[in-house]
Amino acid sequence: MSINDNASLDTSRMGGGGGGGGRGPVIAGGGGVVGIIITLIIYFMGGDITGGGGGSQETGSGDNWVQENCKKGVDAKKDRRCLMTLGENSLHQFWSEQPDLAKALDNAGQDFRGPNKVIVYTGQTQSQCGTASNQVGPFYCPTDESIFIDTDFFDIMEQQLGAEDGVLAELYVLAHEYGHHIQNVYNVLPEAQKDPQGADSGAVRVELMADCFAGMWMKHATETKDANGEVLITEISEADVRNAMGAAKSVGDDEIQKKSGGGVQPEAWTHGSAKARQAWLLRGMKADSVNSCDTFEVSDPNNI
Repeated sequence: MSINDNASLDTSRMGGGGGGGGRGPVIAGGGGVVGIIITLIIYFMGGDITGGGGGSQETGSGDNWVQENCKKGVDAKKDRRCLMTLGENSLHQFWSEQPDLAKALDNAGQDFRGPNKVIVYTGQTQSQCGTASNQVGPFYCPTDESIFIDTDFFDIMEQQLGAEDGVLAELYVLAHEYGHHIQNVYNVLPEAQKDPQGADSGAVRVELMADCFAGMWMKHATETKDANGEVLITEISEADVRNAMGAAKSVGDDEIQKKSGGGVQPEAWTHGSAKARQAWLLRGMKADSVNSCDTFEVSDPNNI
């Protein structure tokens, strides 16, 4: 993936630390509940992986670091925190101008609102949905409308889950989480909590829809611009797309279950099969409307 070195980055919506210690539903995304063995065990036993609401042990990057160091596109090539800033800028511009969403918001008398913050950190921090760490994986917290990304997760995704290293693969994870915010705006997100487990559950349909939304952004990412009209991302190659598809495969429920040493248990799925995650990401890349991403309109979201 090629980044415009001269593009200006807007850090105003970026953060490096979480909010209070309340509890809310975690919408786990690109990686969800993956990473280390204990997390996989908790996952397959259906436990609560959100963590407690206690004190923060944050080792994240403060807002000032991002503001001082993530100024241009060239900075996104040097540090993942700046890469996430560039990704947020691109996603914000794409979704703020997406025609279907704009029409729906206009009909409701609302203006577009992006996530409150994209929190980029390492180690552990607090959200209003509980403790954020790489054991939980990247997630969107609807309570404070923020996205939490532990940059160490990308190493876990590559080293433990078998995803290939790639810039677009990492931005796919952010785009998936941003998709959860769009679902929150559309009031689709609660469906995951109503029906939280199973191959054709509401949770799986919500996750696959977020993959599709990520694909929609990927299709138009090279059209997004900074405040000065400079293109942010100049090229996405076929190899980049393959890497993103590989990342989607690596976080499929069946792939994670296989890596845990157990058998495939569709009744325990919360995110969808590897095949489905790739299929919906690809569907988004071909979509002309958010309606194409409606996973609730198909009988079996794992086979399209």
